[in-house]
Amino acid sequence: MRKYRAAWMAIGALLAAALITSCKRQQEVTFFAEGQPSSLDDWHVLRIEDGRLRLNGGVVPYDLNTPLFSDYAHKLRTIWMPKGKAAAYRADAAFDFPVGTIISKTFYYPLPEGQAWDGRSVARTPPSASVLKQESLDLSKVRLIETRLLVRRESGWVAMPYVWNEAQTEATLKRTGDLISLELVDASGKREEASYQVPDQNQCGGCHMTDNRSRQLSPIGPKARHLNRDFDYGDGRENQLAHLARIGYLTGAPAPAQAPRDADWMDTNAGLDARARAYLDVNCGHCHSPTGPAITSGLWLDAGTRERLKLGFCKQPIAAGKGTGDRRHDIEPGKPDESILSFRMDSADPAVMMPELGRSVVHREGVELIDAWIRAQHGSCDGEAPGGEAVPASI
Repeated sequence: MRKYRAAWMAIGALLAAALITSCKRQQEVTFFAEGQPSSLDDWHVLRIEDGRLRLNGGVVPYDLNTPLFSDYAHKLRTIWMPKGKAAAYRADAAFDFPVGTIISKTFYYPLPEGQAWDGRSVARTPPSASVLKQESLDLSKVRLIETRLLVRRESGWVAMPYVWNEAQTEATLKRTGDLISLELVDASGKREEASYQVPDQNQCGGCHMTDNRSRQLSPIGPKARHLNRDFDYGDGRENQLAHLARIGYLTGAPAPAQAPRDADWMDTNAGLDARARAYLDVNCGHCHSPTGPAITSGLWLDAGTRERLKLGFCKQPIAAGKGTGDRRHDIEPGKPDESILSFRMDSADPAVMMPELGRSVVHREGVELIDAWIRAQHGSCDGEAPGGEAVPASI
């Protein structure tokens, strides 16, 4: 009898687990017009099922032509909007998303080949080497770090960082941020320590407050030039702008061929200038722009800036100090070793490095790209205008 009772109890437990899984599958995304839920699960944007991290109904994944560097973390990006709502297309700025929109970004790392999670080691691989399959992640092969939500309410956008637990079963709100010690392992087995920082809610504004006048948070990635690329949606590949328009999530968008497009910084067929400008645009341009928090620096690295002096060529820094590395100009044509831009990108010193948030290690491949771009520039900064402003010569 005891054997039968134990068997029935085991069957009951399996049925209960199946019922719970089924209920989770049927949960609809929940938008909270106010408050800050303590658990990511309260939003029902993502769900754990069959050992995988999956998207709930109506949650649409997307990717960027060139992503922002975050200590080699991979990112699962998603958008959800209430039924019947859509974002309005904008050619050069973030789309105009309706109230109720939830944008999520899950930061994760693949595990080193053939290794289980040891509490510290993760693979240092380019995010382009995606492990996203059928719009889901195999939790036995990745380490989830955090999921950031950007939520559009009546009062504007609100950012909330959720940190995943050790078992990868739940993510909890960390309003004050967190610091996670990791070890990046490359293909050769070489290891590099990384102090991955989950930003506190105030630090989120350091990147997402892209308009220095309004001081309001805004999305960075969902812009036409970043999204104008194909994505594998599981049932086939499709251009992301066309897909969002087809499912009713985007209105007013032109055909992809008529929309702006940033290059993939890793695509050597795209041309050095296009790749470098795309990299600087997504990593620096949200601050260094005519409207961004770094407007007073006079260095604008967004996609729309074309004036060479504002791009840093032969431009002296507004504020001198340790961050200059005793170099005269932001960009010295042909000479990355004499350019402040290269010096700050190639540093992990918090008092020097740029970007100043979102990384603890140097993006070596990114530095190599920008150094190659500067090395390819022609001209001289020998002439000086009144007031100390450098005069570009033949650039």
